[in-house]
Amino acid sequence: MIAVRRLNHAVLFVSDLDRAVEFYRDVLGMTVIATEPRANAAFLRASRSENHHDLGLFGLGSGATRPPRGYVGLYHLAWQVDTIDDLVGARKVLLASGALRGESSHGATKSLYGVDPDGNEFEIMWMLPRDRWGSYESSAPVEELDLTAELSRWKGVSTA
Repeated sequence: MIAVRRLNHAVLFVSDLDRAVEFYRDVLGMTVIATEPRANAAFLRASRSENHHDLGLFGLGSGATRPPRGYVGLYHLAWQVDTIDDLVGARKVLLASGALRGESSHGATKSLYGVDPDGNEFEIMWMLPRDRWGSYESSAPVEELDLTAELSRWKGVSTA
């Protein structure tokens, strides 16, 4: 058995590298820490990350196609924020950028869903403190997210 510690980074194929870098920089606040022109690639780090990089982007060009939804493969990536206040702020940014596609509560996590310019789906989520999971320890319901009520309940609570 391999003793995996955690997922370290993700790598996506994109059609337009510059456009994808701009999106992840301007919308998700990531910083380009390295580029590899021979591979048409960029490596980005999330603002509070201690990783070398959290996301790799490899540009394939405008002729690249993606499989339609429903094919086997990656569904989405999830990026965690520290507070419910951060999630409220993320919702505003996603709305302003036109990237927001959905919202839900999974009990222990509160989630926003969006898409990048290539249609790659992602989740911005906040997780309750572990000692507050209760019955959600072994469940992950898909329920409507009432972000106003969640903000009222969890304002100022950090899981950083």
